[in-house]
Amino acid sequence: MSEVELQDLHPSRDDILSDVIRGLRAPQKWIAPMYFYDARGSALFDRICELPEYYPTRTELGILSADGAAIAASIGPRVLLIEPGSAGGDKARVLLNLLDDPAAYVPVEISREHLLDGARALNDEFPALEVLPVCADFTRPFDLPEPRQVVNRRVVFFPGSTIGNFSPARAVELLAHFANIASDDGRILIGVDLRKDPATLERAYNDDTGITAEFNLNVLHRLNAELGADFDVEAFSHRAVWNDTASRIEMHLVSKHAQTVRLGRERITLTDGEYIHTESSYKYSLEGFAALAGRAGLSVVEVWTDPQTLFSVQLLQPSGGV
Repeated sequence: MSEVELQDLHPSRDDILSDVIRGLRAPQKWIAPMYFYDARGSALFDRICELPEYYPTRTELGILSADGAAIAASIGPRVLLIEPGSAGGDKARVLLNLLDDPAAYVPVEISREHLLDGARALNDEFPALEVLPVCADFTRPFDLPEPRQVVNRRVVFFPGSTIGNFSPARAVELLAHFANIASDDGRILIGVDLRKDPATLERAYNDDTGITAEFNLNVLHRLNAELGADFDVEAFSHRAVWNDTASRIEMHLVSKHAQTVRLGRERITLTDGEYIHTESSYKYSLEGFAALAGRAGLSVVEVWTDPQTLFSVQLLQPSGGV
């Protein structure tokens, strides 16, 4: 068994600073959700996934366990499994145990430490499998590592309902990007959270223990530590609400009073009650997501859901693929 070799394409400090300033200078202030995921943020999200209120992780794992053999058969043998936003690789672990002679596994993650921890753990668990981690922003083009084994098909594995963090227009762009990675004969296996009653959704993002609030606020701790900002984290509160018109949960950081924040050479002013939009989580009907995929040049091959139809795992292929 060899040590994993990291392909490091992590954004530079200046790129992150420029992006964050751009969001905080917008009429509706925002911070991109990928900045949640430093080492502490990734660890907090792992804790969120274990919360009783947060149904997506356990529901999706249940689908992968119950229907994993059928999913693996649909994907086929000797695939190169590429997982953007891999976190710890827990869901890939379930799938890799079922796949027929996978050629290699490529986890792609912005949090370098979390990526390496997950890649090393999988390398230990699957000593015959080549694990090729890439530290990068998966929404942008990156070069795939070349595995030693012959690859029959590329499969982009995008679980966790992360597609819901992107606006429909951006989701179409991202799906088209994944289709390009997979190539004409490839597949995309994706987790898609489904519309349901708002109370269930709001509970999932406002847990009683406050871990989701801590996760949301941690982005400010990160900006202070890595960019030299001076956010008073105690001067913000977490809010998550259902927007029925947009069919999404919105996460905000709400300013408790008027304040000015220093970020690089910029001064960012916030009024009392003004909020920074940190994340959206769009929820889809099966028909709605099929239409969205179609706009990206993809068609739905198969869909697997849990008995309560809370969540779905969907297999997509390029519309002209085989």
